[in-house]
Amino acid sequence: QVQLVESGGDLVQPGGSLRLSCAASGFTLDSYTIGWFRRAPGKEREGVACIDSSAGSPYYADSVSGRFIISRDNAKNTVYLQMNSLKPEDPSVYYCAADQTPCSHFLLLDRDEFAYWGQGTQVTVSS
Repeated sequence: QVQLVESGGDLVQPGGSLRLSCAASGFTLDSYTIGWFRRAPGKEREGVACIDSSAGSPYYADSVSGRFIISRDNAKNTVYLQMNSLKPEDPSVYYCAADQTPCSHFLLLDRDEFAYWGQGTQVTVSS
């Protein structure tokens, strides 16, 4: 089955850390740009981070820059989002997506334009 599967979402205290994983099955990620999005109830989708197939110069939204790190391990066919210093405004369902569009345009794509889109993983920040 061709799909992206996110994991790692959990309940964490403010200031804590989580690592999300985005694993591909049925295809290889190495030629794809991968991005992370989040969507909180009642809010618009937000592009959080993006990494292109060469893993050069990742992009981060201002809201997470300096706290989140996106990385990829092509040998494991997986992309990660390390989230540090989590804040009360970070809780959302986090989704990963894959496409061959470069990061400069990737986060602007409509959902149905992506080659692959995962089912999401819930991140909750609460004391």
